[in-house]
Amino acid sequence: MSVISNRYEFVYLFDVVNGNPNGDPDAGNLPRLDPETNKGLVTDVCLKRKIRNYVALEKENSPGFSIYMQEKSVLNNQHKKAYEALSVEPEAKKLPKEEAKAKELTAWMCKNFFDIRAFGAVMTTEVNAGQVRGPIQLAFASSVDPIVPMEVSITRMAVTNVKDLEKERTMGRKHIVPYGLYRMHGFVSAKLAERTGFSEDDLELLWRALANMLEHDHSAARGEMSARKLIVFKHDNAMGSAPAHKLFDLVRIDRVDDEADSPVRCFSDYRVSIDSESVPQGVSVQEMF
Repeated sequence: MSVISNRYEFVYLFDVVNGNPNGDPDAGNLPRLDPETNKGLVTDVCLKRKIRNYVALEKENSPGFSIYMQEKSVLNNQHKKAYEALSVEPEAKKLPKEEAKAKELTAWMCKNFFDIRAFGAVMTTEVNAGQVRGPIQLAFASSVDPIVPMEVSITRMAVTNVKDLEKERTMGRKHIVPYGLYRMHGFVSAKLAERTGFSEDDLELLWRALANMLEHDHSAARGEMSARKLIVFKHDNAMGSAPAHKLFDLVRIDRVDDEADSPVRCFSDYRVSIDSESVPQGVSVQEMF
């Protein structure tokens, strides 16, 4: 499939009910939030992890869709695969002196690892495979309204050690957000896609990942997280026809009942609208779901 030839921006909406979308290890795993506004945050790293996990599930054992950054992955060993495939002997921390061979190594990594093709990677470790900037960039997701993190006590009837058998129960805690609707902005650069080979098929896979990744990420901490909307702006050329921020401003999220004093507890309490009449020339907009 050919490399993408259009620039894209997108708005991704997802929500959480009685769960923790992204715990902060520096704050006892409390849901991340902006201390000035109390709006919830979910990092780009967290969202990329979910995309990687979905691709690994859908494309398991499919050539060209391996995942570079995965749990317990040894990066030097990942780089060695390129050297072995191209019959090149690695030299500590250095790329081959022949520029064409160095580019071939980096290109091999892009061709075989989806997340390098999409997000880029710095592969200048002990076994050097170069570096490449990816066409897909994600911003932090931020909740539409302030969130109220709650700490919930939980109990466990089993014990870990025999010496604790006399104890009736052990106590623990978990942190949740009663409800939060989060908004994330994403960017797809066609010019950077030329460097990694990110294709139209890869783009369709990205859209599927955003639609379905939360369905395969349920856990005790994320029992109810749902993808709610994906709004995609497509430019008619590789460089783009309008600034991204002006396109994002066309998507509004408002309370259905502006006068309501009760807290938001479901997605239907919001109204999502797109100012279609103000979409700049050379840009089209599509609601993917």
